[in-house]
Amino acid sequence: MSSARPALSIIMPVLDEAERIADALLALAPLQARGVEVIVVDGGSRDDTVARARLLADSVIAAPGGRAVQMNAGAATAHGDVLLFLHADTRLPEDADRLVRDGLKQSGRAWGRFDVAIDGGHRLFPVIAAFMNARSLLTGISTGDQAMFCKRDAFAAVGGFPEIALMEDITLARNLKRVSRPLYLSARVTTSGRRWEKRGVVRTVVLMWRLRLAYFFGAKPEELARRYESS
Repeated sequence: MSSARPALSIIMPVLDEAERIADALLALAPLQARGVEVIVVDGGSRDDTVARARLLADSVIAAPGGRAVQMNAGAATAHGDVLLFLHADTRLPEDADRLVRDGLKQSGRAWGRFDVAIDGGHRLFPVIAAFMNARSLLTGISTGDQAMFCKRDAFAAVGGFPEIALMEDITLARNLKRVSRPLYLSARVTTSGRRWEKRGVVRTVVLMWRLRLAYFFGAKPEELARRYESS
């Protein structure tokens, strides 16, 4: 990567992703060639995630477990003027850097997200993705699957991700809405359907809606995380 300050830093929180991390980072190589910084934040992996990530990322750092804590740690070390938070099982469009840069500049917005598609053979995946995109458009709330991005100063202004066990992405979006309306990029990121397939597609959709509804009515994130992990 050039020694010049990058316009965009991609922050990827990981935990035990040795089987996927190389593919995830190789997909970002064209962006790195254009000056995008890629930071991997490991939350205590017990496999070869860190060793494999070091071969391809610009930097690999360690942080206490928990996605919010990891992403905040990555943001603290990032050099970019814009921060993009990317799950290891989500792939960006080829021109994601241009889309983010031009979109923020032309719109005057401080943050945003992509539309999402779900990779997998289940017939409900296109329906779920369409609903996720429509819900986000109507509410202004985004989730981590949509590769949220924001200007560094906006991220700092809201205090970064709340370091809670679950719903950190939704809470960040709520906070960022006080800074500006979100930018909606219709270009799609593609996220793996593995978590839906693991628990069952319909069961996972119902579970997530129950958890979000409980959070809306004041349930503690720690309790929601226990319910998620035990389901």
